[in-house]
Amino acid sequence: MQQTLQIGDNANKFPIANDQFPMNFQFSKHKFKNTKTNWRLENEDWRFQHGVSLLEILVVIAIFAILGIITTRAVILTIGGSKKSESLIKVRENLGNSMGIIERQLRNADSVINCDNTEATQIDYTDQVGNPASFTCLGVGTDDAYVASGSARLTSNLIKITYCGFICVPETSTNPASVSVSLNAQDVTQTGVATSKVTMKNQIFLRNY
Repeated sequence: MQQTLQIGDNANKFPIANDQFPMNFQFSKHKFKNTKTNWRLENEDWRFQHGVSLLEILVVIAIFAILGIITTRAVILTIGGSKKSESLIKVRENLGNSMGIIERQLRNADSVINCDNTEATQIDYTDQVGNPASFTCLGVGTDDAYVASGSARLTSNLIKITYCGFICVPETSTNPASVSVSLNAQDVTQTGVATSKVTMKNQIFLRNY
């Protein structure tokens, strides 16, 4: 079907098919409305009047949904990384403080009892003034495993000891007795990827008196 477009004062007419109207056509001082294609010539511009289609709405919703997912994942990863770092610092500090106390006490010890080069979860020694003392790993394998000095708890209840071992090597003609200490600890306040595990090993040589 064709419609007639009238342009100019002389009423010149020429046919234009509905599917041949230009998408971007400028004219001046005339008005024309094609009711089938919804083209309107007003003032100086051709304007194509239409609403928003369902497909366009769905595309916009999909774009915002994807952006939302990406943003959410980024926030979750950032929070998870922060928790992981805090957990690692907590376990290292706690285990480091305990290892420091063990090192100072054993380095200044007078002797180690039953120093037979075998691994144990407890080491008994005599301190520098002759008093008996010990370090013990209690409850290994449970959520409340910890290192104790005598009856005092060294490690915090915020971490648990997952492995503990003391090996005393007897003195020789060239080397003093030494104690190898191995401790593994894990944060108990976090779960999944946010939890941290730390391993510390130290070889402590007793002083010669």
